[in-house]
Amino acid sequence: MCKKIVSIVILSCLLLACSSSKKTSTSDKLNTLTVKEKGDGWVLLFDGTTTNGWHTYNKNVVTKNWKVVDGALVMDSSVKDDADHGDLVTDKAYKNYDLKVDWKISPAGNSGIIFDVKESPKFQDTYNTGAEMQVLDNINAEDNKKGNHLAGLLYDMSGTAELSKPKTVGEWNHSEIIQKDGHLTFYFNGLKTLDVQQGSDQWKQMIDNSKFKTWAAFMTSPEGKIALQDHGHEVAFRNVMIKEL
Repeated sequence: MCKKIVSIVILSCLLLACSSSKKTSTSDKLNTLTVKEKGDGWVLLFDGTTTNGWHTYNKNVVTKNWKVVDGALVMDSSVKDDADHGDLVTDKAYKNYDLKVDWKISPAGNSGIIFDVKESPKFQDTYNTGAEMQVLDNINAEDNKKGNHLAGLLYDMSGTAELSKPKTVGEWNHSEIIQKDGHLTFYFNGLKTLDVQQGSDQWKQMIDNSKFKTWAAFMTSPEGKIALQDHGHEVAFRNVMIKEL
C-alpha cells in the first residue's frame, strides 16, 4: 500500500511539473510578444522593467508616483507631494491602432485609459482633450453611481451596467481599444462594450448628453497620445501592447 501511495505522489508531482513548464512557455510570459504577434505588427509599450517610452503629462520626466513593481506599471498612492503626481502618457502619438492593456485596481479605486490626448500646457489634464475607457472598482468606488461610469465603458458617454463585467478587485482585467479612421471599438474582458464612429450623429448625441458638451478641446480629432490616469488610487498595468493599423 505504501509503495502505491508513494508512486501516486511521484506521478502527481511529475504531472504538476509538466503543467508548470507549460505555463512558463514564451507565449505565457508577461510583457513579452510571441513570434506571431511580432510578425503581425504588435509592439510593447511597456517592457516590464522600465518606464521607457513614457513620461508624466506636461513634464519631461516620469514622476515618483509611477513605479515598476513585479512587472507592472503601478501608480503609487502613498506618494504625497502633488508635484510628484500626474498621468503617465506615451512619448508618441497614435492615430489608427489596436491597443491591449491588462489592469487591476485597488479597493474603491478609480483610474482610466485615456486616448487621443493632445499634450499641451494649455490643457491641465489629459481628459481635457482625450476620451477615457474607465478603470474602476465598480462595487466600492465613489464614482459608481452612473451606468456609463463603470469599468470598461466610454466614460460618461456610453454603456450600461450590464456591459461592465470586471473581475474581482485585485484580479487582472483585460481591455482593448481599437481606433480605425475614427471608428472606436471597445472590448472589456472579451465583451464588446462600444462600437461608434466619431463625428457621426450618434457620437454627437453622446457628447451632447455628457459632461464634455461644452469642452471645446475635447476629442477634436481621432489622434493623440495614450495616457494611464493618476486618479489618486493605486492601480497597476501590464502587457501594454499596440498594433498600428
